[in-house]
Amino acid sequence: MKLLTKMMHLQEQHGAVTDAVLREMSKAESVPLYRLEGLRGFYPVFRATPGRKMRVQVCRDIVCMMKGGPQFCNKVKSVLAGVSDVEVEEVSCVGRCDTAPAATINEVPVSGSIETIAAYATGKKPLPSNEPTATPRRWPTDPYSSEEDRFGALKKFLKPGDDRQRDEVIRILKEADLRGLGGAAFPTGMKWDLTRKASGAPKYVVCNADESEPGTFKDRVILEELPHLLIEAMVLAGWMIGAKQGIVYIRHEYAKERKALQQAIENARRAGALGTKIFGSDTDFDLQIFVSPGGYIMGEETALLEALEDKRGEPRNKPPFPVNHGLWGQPTLINNVETFAAIPIILERGAAWWAAQGKGNYKGLKYMCVSGDVARPGVYCVPWGTTVDELLTLSGGIPDGKALYAFSPGGASTNFLPASRRNTALDFKAMQEAGSGLGTGAMVFMAAGRDVLELAISEVKFFRNESCGKCVPCRVGSHKAVDLVEAALAGKPQPDLVSLLQDLNSTLAQTSICGLGQVALAPLMSVIDSFPEEVLPHLQGSAGMRN
Repeated sequence: MKLLTKMMHLQEQHGAVTDAVLREMSKAESVPLYRLEGLRGFYPVFRATPGRKMRVQVCRDIVCMMKGGPQFCNKVKSVLAGVSDVEVEEVSCVGRCDTAPAATINEVPVSGSIETIAAYATGKKPLPSNEPTATPRRWPTDPYSSEEDRFGALKKFLKPGDDRQRDEVIRILKEADLRGLGGAAFPTGMKWDLTRKASGAPKYVVCNADESEPGTFKDRVILEELPHLLIEAMVLAGWMIGAKQGIVYIRHEYAKERKALQQAIENARRAGALGTKIFGSDTDFDLQIFVSPGGYIMGEETALLEALEDKRGEPRNKPPFPVNHGLWGQPTLINNVETFAAIPIILERGAAWWAAQGKGNYKGLKYMCVSGDVARPGVYCVPWGTTVDELLTLSGGIPDGKALYAFSPGGASTNFLPASRRNTALDFKAMQEAGSGLGTGAMVFMAAGRDVLELAISEVKFFRNESCGKCVPCRVGSHKAVDLVEAALAGKPQPDLVSLLQDLNSTLAQTSICGLGQVALAPLMSVIDSFPEEVLPHLQGSAGMRN
């Protein structure tokens, strides 16, 4: 963490990590220059030369494209073309899909029309505050009615020298059937138990707060409004597995949320919930925040670990898995923000209470990101088992009286589904049976009239752009798929194009090292399957050329 953190600081100081800065750092740290150059070239946050005074980064991905149009960034560039101290560039999702079209100016989030963004960039309008909210909302997964009541689960379970308490926590988590809510859905109680029993020391607890998939922003809200729950759960995890150090790996665009988390960490230390002899127990545990130098691939847990070890964030081959061989080769427990944040209320109120919050046979509460063609985009905490249609109604329905045409239920990595599947429950298995997945819990609604092929291609391009390049299938296959489709849309389709894409998709799914390559073509293949009447004529060259 030392090298990447220092490079981030040097960029803040100099405006870039220039060749001269790298040479000085190489001497000061006794690190080969080629290694530092490798880090600078891999992570998108680093620049080799300083930019202009105002740096406008405009999101190009699915939700912002829906709200601003595919040429939104070019229009912003055109409006600001004559301004000497402003530069504009397209970037991948900035995690603000609820305010699309979204952009950042010097890493301060902004949104609105082209004219509004231009006014921010030229100083005609002051930039919005980048401070955390002073009035966080009351969420149903927070068991504490006041700041004084917090950390009740910690106080209940951290009993000196009593291993039966650890057994009880594992039992409750397994009975609650809490699963990883970052997309993998691995049973949380099992993961905690496996890491607890793994041999080796020191052990580590890591929170993956690097949500970067288009449509996904729930962890951002939890970090800002419920950081105390994340902290409490990470301390419990440290006590459970015998770790003394926790790390929150957070994306660099989340400056506001980082401030909220840092303040909550300081409050927890003052309250005795972090540090040594926590609440009079024999448990020592502390937290630090690591700011990601960028890249969607860092959401893959082993790529994240590589970054924490000051390496290029390329996924590792598995096995071994992090529970046995994680950070610095030691047992490491990794969960995402929402998973950790659910644990205090489960331990405070019990597995039976958690189960009762769901609908029918479904257990618990689920945070869902809602964006796209919907009246009230945002984060909603709903019972597991809520249907897609109920979530749509809760978020205000489709504007302008339009009908629902399609939806993507779990982020860019999940298949598009037609409106006929709107009664599917929000549940991992139910969504899989419907032909998609719940993924990161990122629901993007699409109204009648939307070009689903255009939207699917935008997601394939996202994966192409974000591939780390380590494995050939992903690096080459994602580019090839985009090239084939764009050629077809230009009126030059390959013979048997759909068959070629199916073969390519199968190859990527079976041979890519990590999940990025394995799902890179999923959005495209799903619209071919679910909307053949609309999509196939374009891929077969019978619908005319597109501009």
